This record gives sequence, C-alpha cells and structure tokens, in this order.
Amino acid sequence: MDGRTTLSLNLRRIRVAKGISQERLAYDSGMDRSYVSGIERGIENPTIDVIDRLAKVLEISIDQLLVTPSGRKPSEGLRRGRKPKEA
Repeated sequence: MDGRTTLSLNLRRIRVAKGISQERLAYDSGMDRSYVSGIERGIENPTIDVIDRLAKVLEISIDQLLVTPSGRKPSEGLRRGRKPKEA
C-alpha cells in the first residue's frame, strides 16, 4: 500500500469515528472541503504541513495518519458518508 492510500484510509476512518464531517474538518483546518475530499479519495498529494494541520484538528498525532492500517484491506472502505457499524 502506498503512502497516499494509507493516509486516505486513516484520515477517513478517524474522521468518521470522531463524528466530524468533511466540511467541519476542512473549515477547522483552513482548507477547502473539496481538497479534504481529494485527500480522502487519494487524489490529492498533501504536504506534511497539511497533514499536520489535519492531525491537530482531529486531536491525534501525525503518525496515526501515516501508519499502515491493520486488518483493513485497501479496497475495504467505510460505508459512504456514514459512521462505521457498531459491533
């Protein structure tokens, strides 16, 4: 899995788990919502400064966005626009 895919999976998973919308994350980090969407889809290639801003808004350390997700295949995404199902 490449770095952009790792970042996109982690960003969306963490954002949804915290109940934060793309709009809110974008606003709080000073970015456009379409740019955040592009990062989550693996289209955009953000700088380390952008990743740091996203991590601060999510109240996590930057390494949590860059660690290879365990137990999740790259094709196994979250349900579109919804929180993950409770176990």
